[in-house]
Amino acid sequence: MIGRIAGIILHRAMDHVLIDVRGVGYIVHVSARTAASLPPVGEPCALYTDLLVREDLLQLFGFPSLLEKEWHRLLTSVQGIGAKASLAILGTLGADGLGRAIALGDWSAVRAAPGVGPKLAQRIVLELKDKAPAVMALGGALSVDLAPSDEVVEPGPRPRRITPPAPEPQAAATADAISALVNLGYAQAQAAAAVAEASGAEAGLDAARLIRAALRLLAPRG
Repeated sequence: MIGRIAGIILHRAMDHVLIDVRGVGYIVHVSARTAASLPPVGEPCALYTDLLVREDLLQLFGFPSLLEKEWHRLLTSVQGIGAKASLAILGTLGADGLGRAIALGDWSAVRAAPGVGPKLAQRIVLELKDKAPAVMALGGALSVDLAPSDEVVEPGPRPRRITPPAPEPQAAATADAISALVNLGYAQAQAAAAVAEASGAEAGLDAARLIRAALRLLAPRG
């Protein structure tokens, strides 16, 4: 299983990238969002990958974080969702947006992805609503690249190094906020929904502000 690729970008397109790894070129299919975030041709990059194996086909799909790769794994477990549909959803919403939509039961946000109709969007939310809180709570840890550095061997006196991607701040804040609310006695699904609603109302909140906003949403209304 190929779980991660690091090398030099030889070609970029809207839905795939060609990466040279020590003289071997790998075509990696990516979402439009990921493609837009990659460095230009000739620069080093690293992607987490999922290998699709069929009798007549081998395809690599790439993700900028382990969190997004985990969402891809969950999405493709839903009947009717293949790898390309999963990339379309992640390209439209991103990992954080998808988690928020599922936690809130917002199937219309999932439907915004190209090729996803209302019935399929509802099925995704229904089948993954119980799994979303656990993934959201792990988001900060899943986003961390454990490799300290990568060396890309090229002709010339000095190899280039790939800087590991930093943890996603919003994913880490979401994970910390959900964990704190669970420690306060709230159910994980309840905590995830409150945090998702709070982060949707105001983007870029750190963990402390997310917790306070979520607690206001969870407070009994009299």
